[in-house]
Amino acid sequence: MGGKNGVGILVDSHLRESVVEVRRVNDRLMTIKLVVGECTLNNVSVYAPQVGLDEEIKRRFWEGLDDIVCSIPPSERLFIGGDFNGHIGSSAGGYTEVHGGFGFGEQNGGGTLLLDFAKAFDLAIANSSFPKREEYLVTYQN
Repeated sequence: MGGKNGVGILVDSHLRESVVEVRRVNDRLMTIKLVVGECTLNNVSVYAPQVGLDEEIKRRFWEGLDDIVCSIPPSERLFIGGDFNGHIGSSAGGYTEVHGGFGFGEQNGGGTLLLDFAKAFDLAIANSSFPKREEYLVTYQN
């Protein structure tokens, strides 16, 4: 690991004893597992490769994330958060089962990868499920 990237997961101190597993897959993927009462929660932190990086790096990222999701039993809950470096766009298009219709701008290649991933694993992109104030729609502008 070259130390250029990194992911982490913050856990409230009262949940510290609920953490049963921490797994740092690489500098772009990390998971923690918590058991809270009868529920097992798997939290994944991601930092997807940016536009312009080598396609092999992108392929390894998505394969690693696929492996993580496939390793989680259906009886356990899954939450994935982080920076996917993509835009899913304002329109759900052919992704109504995963896109809530409250995106922003135009879909790009990274957004398509995220939408395809969510569709393949029957996940929902929660951030697209509710409207946001205009000043919160864009977090970085170049």
